[in-house]
Amino acid sequence: MDTEPGGEIVHEPDQEFVESTNVYAFMQEYGIDDYEELIERTTTDVPGVEESGVDWFWDELVDYLGIEFDEPYHEVRDDSDGPQFSEWYPGGKLNLAHNVVDRHADLGSETRNRVACLWEGEGGEVRNLTFHELHRETNRVANTLEEYGIETGDTVGLYMPMVPEVIPILYGCFKVGAIAVPIFSGFGVDAVSTRIEDSECRILFTGDGFYRRGEPIYLKETADRAIEDAGHVERVIVYDRLGSRESAATEEDTPTIPWNDRDRWWDEAVGSRSDEYDTKSLPSGQESMLLYSSGTTGRPKGIVHTHAGVLVQCAKELYFGFDLKPADRFFWVSDIGWMMGPWTLIGTHAFGGTVFIYEGAPDYPDPDRFWEMIDRHGITQFGISPTAIRSLRKAGDDWVEGHDLSSLRLLGSTGEPWDPESWQWFYEEIGGGETPIINISGGTEICGCFLMPMPIQPLKPCTLGGPGLGMDIDIVDSSGESVADTHDRGFLVARDSCPSMTKSLWSGDERYLREYWSSWENLWDHGDWARKDEDGFWFLHGRADDALNVAGRKVGPAEIEGALIEHDAVNQAAAVGVPDDTTGTAVVAYVILEPGEEPTEELKAELREAVGEGLGKPFRPREILFIEEFPKTQSGKIIRRVMEAAYTGEELGDLSSLENPDALEEIERKT
Repeated sequence: MDTEPGGEIVHEPDQEFVESTNVYAFMQEYGIDDYEELIERTTTDVPGVEESGVDWFWDELVDYLGIEFDEPYHEVRDDSDGPQFSEWYPGGKLNLAHNVVDRHADLGSETRNRVACLWEGEGGEVRNLTFHELHRETNRVANTLEEYGIETGDTVGLYMPMVPEVIPILYGCFKVGAIAVPIFSGFGVDAVSTRIEDSECRILFTGDGFYRRGEPIYLKETADRAIEDAGHVERVIVYDRLGSRESAATEEDTPTIPWNDRDRWWDEAVGSRSDEYDTKSLPSGQESMLLYSSGTTGRPKGIVHTHAGVLVQCAKELYFGFDLKPADRFFWVSDIGWMMGPWTLIGTHAFGGTVFIYEGAPDYPDPDRFWEMIDRHGITQFGISPTAIRSLRKAGDDWVEGHDLSSLRLLGSTGEPWDPESWQWFYEEIGGGETPIINISGGTEICGCFLMPMPIQPLKPCTLGGPGLGMDIDIVDSSGESVADTHDRGFLVARDSCPSMTKSLWSGDERYLREYWSSWENLWDHGDWARKDEDGFWFLHGRADDALNVAGRKVGPAEIEGALIEHDAVNQAAAVGVPDDTTGTAVVAYVILEPGEEPTEELKAELREAVGEGLGKPFRPREILFIEEFPKTQSGKIIRRVMEAAYTGEELGDLSSLENPDALEEIERKT
């Protein structure tokens, strides 16, 4: 939301911390003196150096990070067909599963008995899974898949609760060469059906359900209805999270789940298999995952990732950006169905690290649930969305007090722009005023980040630092000319590919080229407004395709929201565009107030004037509506299109990702 990039540097890492980081060690190894030289060396053509910085970096990275290939690649990449269809590490063979689990479970390995996953259920149950245990369970999944006829290139769906078993399912797919298709556990029938139909999954892993705010959420019936709509699925393997199997056997009052001939319980299908399996050696470009875009508008896009590409990208970002160390416990609030779920697992487990997974709601039973778990489990890296922080900030500082958060070494965020007040609260209250916020932005399309601060950098509120290592990123105007160094606002683009960039779209090349490569020649259009300020800090201003055209002038919703949040009475804001006879589009703003503030007409007038003063009179909201909460996905993203549709009386569309229907009811009442 950061309406005007700039401001003062608020975080300056001390030299002792800088010299302790993984990225500093890398710079020392290659004689790189400072951050600017690091970005130049890894992302651009360097005078006097034969190969490009991009090629040099992604080649050096393999050995530097200890990525293990079964057969060496012939060259770092073949881009003879252009950056749109670069083939990375051609000739090489490897397997993701070997790199993230097999080698860490070897006899004599120091990671064999290390905790790979530390899990906590919403009710407080805690489970540990060591690499040795993960290896055995992953092998059982692989044997199960082969028993059911799954071969290299077949698709397997994961519509699972966030339990430890999602990890061996994902890695078991990698082992046999199957393409994993993670599906968000909060989706309803239509969204699940769309993904099954498009990917043509033959096997679906699901659960009876999970807990959310103390109540069971059932998955199995949704899965069955989606399969009925989509077809393709031949076998469903069901994990018993809620005790449905036991209740069915004892005829207790707990609701039992529907059952079909194709269904098998997890312990019957997987638990009875051998725990030995010879992991397949696969070409570098073999497909590993099919990740779908959220699909809030249009048909979801199937993003195709490879074994080599997603491995090196995730490993790089966890190791350098989040400074992963052997004793760390990494926690990112996500679901296996969102990019950040696989990103966390692959990036952490590439180094034999420990992932923390939490099943439930961030404020159950109280708003200090996260702070209590960070304290109790000694979490070292914690990532969360800005919207979730705004909500927790609203609960008050008292919920943070009394919890020891000193274990935190780095904070993380992604998903949307920040507002300065909430960023500062996260930094001061959760990070103690000394823990850097690694605010990242990329996407499902690269299973990683175009922009990512390094922990050695100073930070301004809301900044994304600069280009990620090995990422040739720029800001251009409508003609495709760079405006990064003129500090003008423009479109965020990639001038080159990276190993984890989607090979294409599952639906084919035509949509892939149209979606990402059609705006300018050989430039990837990411669709975000961006700006680099005079001090070299990069900022985002929201989606370019979300721009509101008011009387012929465009403004991003994030800018309006940022102007509103600057008012002391406002905790959160969301702006949408609605039809207007005079200006074409008018702004309507939904506002959540700080505790104790009253929703008065005088306050509405103040807020309208605040937007007018900050952005210009045409952008003053036509209407301001005070509400208690926004409609959000389970991952914490505000669903603005639903708010717009509710206001205009249009069809609300797919609501399967909506976590809090009561919020939508309130909005409908007030519009």
